[in-house]
Amino acid sequence: QVQLVESGGGLVQAGGSLRLSCAASGGTFSGYSVAWFRQAPGKERQFVGVITWRAGSTYYADSVKGRCTISRDNAKNTVYLQMNSLKPEDTVVYYCAADPSYIGLSARIYDYWGRGTKVAVSS
Repeated sequence: QVQLVESGGGLVQAGGSLRLSCAASGGTFSGYSVAWFRQAPGKERQFVGVITWRAGSTYYADSVKGRCTISRDNAKNTVYLQMNSLKPEDTVVYYCAADPSYIGLSARIYDYWGRGTKVAVSS
C-alpha cells in the first residue's frame, strides 16, 4: 500500500512561488495517477490538477491554469506541484492523492491520500 507524504509548504509573499512535493513511501507511484487537491477550512477539497502515469499527461482546474504545473520524477517516486503568482486566496492546505485506475477531479474516488502541507500567502 503506497503512502503519500507532502512537503514544501510554507509562508510566501503574494506573487511568489512554491514547489510542493508528494513522495511515495512504502511503495511506488508505478501505475498510479497522482492528483493535487486543496482545502480551505470548512470547505470541500477542491481539485487542482492531475498527472497520469503512462503518458505523464496533465489536467488542471480552470482556476489554476497558467499558474500551476504538475510534474513527476518516477525515479524518485515524487510528484511536484509548482505554483507561481501566488495569491492570498491560495492560503489553504494542499493534499496529494493517488489512484491506480482513476484519472479525474472527484476527491471521493482517490484511494490514497497524504496528510497535507499548508501554504500561507501574505499580502
